[in-house]
Amino acid sequence: MIYVCIPSHNEAPTVGLLLWKIRQVFAAFPREYQLVVADDGSTDATAEVLAPYARVLPLTILRHDRREGYRRTVEELLRFAADRTDRPKRDCAILMHADFAHGPHYLPDLVRRIESGADMVVAEGSLSGEPSRGRRMLRRFAPMLLRGRVRVPGVSDVVSGFAAFRLVTLRNAFRDGKPSLLSAEGWAANAELLGRAARHARRIEAVPVVERHDLRPRASRVDAWVGARELWREAGRLRLPDALPARAGAGSAAEPAGAEAGAAG
Repeated sequence: MIYVCIPSHNEAPTVGLLLWKIRQVFAAFPREYQLVVADDGSTDATAEVLAPYARVLPLTILRHDRREGYRRTVEELLRFAADRTDRPKRDCAILMHADFAHGPHYLPDLVRRIESGADMVVAEGSLSGEPSRGRRMLRRFAPMLLRGRVRVPGVSDVVSGFAAFRLVTLRNAFRDGKPSLLSAEGWAANAELLGRAARHARRIEAVPVVERHDLRPRASRVDAWVGARELWREAGRLRLPDALPARAGAGSAAEPAGAEAGAAG
């Protein structure tokens, strides 16, 4: 099973069409899949848009009466997938955004890499159509603003919010001993997620993708200067566990697709 996990807040203009495009991808790339959308306290028509799709697609909707934030929403989505699966060594979760920045046509490549033995696949985005030079620079220099606190072998875009995880990898990350997997917010939450999951991934791969910011019908919610300060501040609070010695970086010999990644799930 492939769990496509989509956090959403006030994305009514795009979330329904995104789900339909994902359906078209899996019609041409037949795999068992489940769509999971978290509606994080939307005040627009997101709930009304999602309702008819829930009747015709394999879709689960997680709703928050009030906004809980990106960190909690992402963790809820991934916990849902990790708890629901009965085949954690085979199944995977893919995190992607609802605003069209992450193209559904990249999903088959992520899935194939998981099926070929990767435990974590990070889609490294080059920005297309982003009008703000400040946001382009922020994305480029985000790893520096994190002060080297998050290092993932073979991955340079550590703030990517588009990634696939073998579910046993996430289960083991959830068992690391903290009540919550994530403590950071915003882009730093993406980095923290990759850093914690990487600790339990024997094979990590990165794939280049194009993020189409010109397809987003609303203005970006990221202010470059505020985002830079947040990354710097969150870096000071991040405390990631040391990497496990069994983990291998991108390009290393693959484990069989059914092999365990980390402790038994």
